[in-house]
Amino acid sequence: MAQWTSAVGAAQLARLLKSQQDRPAGPGTRRPPAYRALADGIRLLVLEGRVPVAARLPAERELALALAVSRTTVATAFETLRTEGFLESRRGAGSWTAVPAGNPLPARGLEPLPPEALGSVIDLGCAALPAPEPWLTRAVQGALEELPPYAHTHGDYPAGLPALRTMIAERYTARGIPTMPEQIMVTTGAMGAIDAICHLFAGRGERIAVESPSYANILQLMRETGARLVPVAMAEGLAGWDMERWRQVLREAAPRMAYVVADFHNPTGALAAEDQRRRLVEAARSAGTVLVCDETMSELWLDEGVEMPRPVCGFDPAGSTVITVGSASKAFWAGMRIGWVRAAPDVIRSLVAARAYADLGTPVLEQLAVNWLFSTGGWEQAVQLRRAQARDNRDALVAAVRRELPTWEFEVPRGGLTLWVR
Repeated sequence: MAQWTSAVGAAQLARLLKSQQDRPAGPGTRRPPAYRALADGIRLLVLEGRVPVAARLPAERELALALAVSRTTVATAFETLRTEGFLESRRGAGSWTAVPAGNPLPARGLEPLPPEALGSVIDLGCAALPAPEPWLTRAVQGALEELPPYAHTHGDYPAGLPALRTMIAERYTARGIPTMPEQIMVTTGAMGAIDAICHLFAGRGERIAVESPSYANILQLMRETGARLVPVAMAEGLAGWDMERWRQVLREAAPRMAYVVADFHNPTGALAAEDQRRRLVEAARSAGTVLVCDETMSELWLDEGVEMPRPVCGFDPAGSTVITVGSASKAFWAGMRIGWVRAAPDVIRSLVAARAYADLGTPVLEQLAVNWLFSTGGWEQAVQLRRAQARDNRDALVAAVRRELPTWEFEVPRGGLTLWVR
């Protein structure tokens, strides 16, 4: 059985390698042999996370044509990578990327540091901030006041509390996307939402197109469901999606599902333009691909004058192609594990029915707390505080990297919680 879980096409790999060659070399740098340059380029793409671990590489002949080099050059480069532990192969199954034994996997799900290490180590794997007090305390107090009537019920609401579903639907409607409560399911965080969607639409062996790079924990979740990931490289810098690559992948790979972060992408910070969103929805609809849009960062713009594009679901208001995932965890607090799904009513009914075999429902008290924030205006004030915290942190980090690591390359994102540095 093959050990690869995703695939990288020859044209895509050639473009990624070319982006490295376009970067200026240092003075006095000698040009390595062609096979060595190719091996080094692929190894660097794996270490940077731009090509996933366990990604199937194109056949030697196919890659040689895409790179306009001899097949011997590609074969020698692959053999070099196998010797160094960055490639594994099996007759009849092809070759896939790896990391040498004993090395940590790059771009994998990351666990927070243990509490005893917090005073001496900076955790670069956790993009989360303290709660925006006093709004957490006020929300919990408000939820406790609303709890008694619910305490007299069974407390089992697989689709979410009706009051919160209505409030979320009204918030989408206020953004110009008419939405009914029947189009909303409340989940245990965005991870719970995407896990449910993956089990419904992308079972074992199904292809899921994903941005490369993307949110490491979501990628790991998808791998564990048995899906085959098809990475689509992001455009350079903060330019968002490369639509030519997306159209090619959707047309040729015909993935059952695609997962994207349009608003302040994790981890690059890119904000997809409105035209990119419209074109991606059209391409997904033509390919019969369910497009899952993670908009957990959509309220975290940090600079004045940022004009937020229309939501991706705005180009598919009925929800027949686009499924939207939102959450309180990024914009408010990671400890508030409340997420939601917006989709067509029949999709919501299927997700709710499948939930009987998963977690049954989301905690009532936390739903009441989020509903209190939405209904009192506390959410807007808390998110405003969160933006100020994130802006100060971003500016401090940018200044420190420029001062201490002047040769490192990055573009300053205008929102989100991450800085993508080469």
